[in-house]
Amino acid sequence: MSEEFSGKLNHLQRELPQGLVVDSAWLKQRGYSAQLCRKYVTNGWLERVAHGVYRKPGGKLLWEHVVISLQTLLMKPFLVGGDTALSLHGFSHYLRREEKEVHLYGPEEAPTWLNKLPLQITFVYHNSGALFRNEPIHSGLTSLSWNLKDGSHVSDDNIHGSSFRVMPWGQWEWPLTLSTPERAVLEMLDGLPRHESFDQADKIIEGLTTLSPRRLQKLLVDCKSIKVKRLFFFFADRHNHPWRKHLNKDAVNLGTGKRMLVPGGRLDPTYLITVPEELYAGQ
Repeated sequence: MSEEFSGKLNHLQRELPQGLVVDSAWLKQRGYSAQLCRKYVTNGWLERVAHGVYRKPGGKLLWEHVVISLQTLLMKPFLVGGDTALSLHGFSHYLRREEKEVHLYGPEEAPTWLNKLPLQITFVYHNSGALFRNEPIHSGLTSLSWNLKDGSHVSDDNIHGSSFRVMPWGQWEWPLTLSTPERAVLEMLDGLPRHESFDQADKIIEGLTTLSPRRLQKLLVDCKSIKVKRLFFFFADRHNHPWRKHLNKDAVNLGTGKRMLVPGGRLDPTYLITVPEELYAGQ
């Protein structure tokens, strides 16, 4: 093995953490040609997990490895949101189905290789700009070296503002960036009624007793979707958690006219949306 070959291999071993994935563009940018990558795969120093996607051999590939790789090594502006973020925040007992989808939000299309990886889940991409006007997701959300000199973690507000959160994940406490519960619940409501059920949304919001009204107010003002905002206030009024009285509904544009969300449902007279009749059972 030549000294140059050995040096490049040692450098790659240092640059690519165990478990994380990189694509051929990342490798090429650092001087690793397709031919060299094939040689590394042949010798067992790299594992090809999809066309043009590599990792160090060893250990099971999990979706968290993939998302952390996107957010840090590959500098792609995607964050975990919706149902997936709510589950990570501890509300999984309100989600009826087993987690088979991971919801990613970002301003650009997700790489096509994501759903070609050997995983038991499907990545679902959402355009973050379609839902919020003043909450941009920045390219390169964070890095693997996210600790301060005193050993503490960088705070959410210092990195992302009020609607993103960084959660340590795995043995090395790598940073996984996801929506706050306040943002995630609005992302989840965006899926009603096609991809989410009213019953599940009702149970989730019933359990969201400690949301921040400051974060909610900002997100509701920034939210572009009339449907999402009306649904949110419908459920918020229904459960009347302590944070509800601190929200200024008059500052939120709820649009005009009726919205038929459920054919044959009951029209809510306050928010002019049709919702399932079952939600009124026992009232």
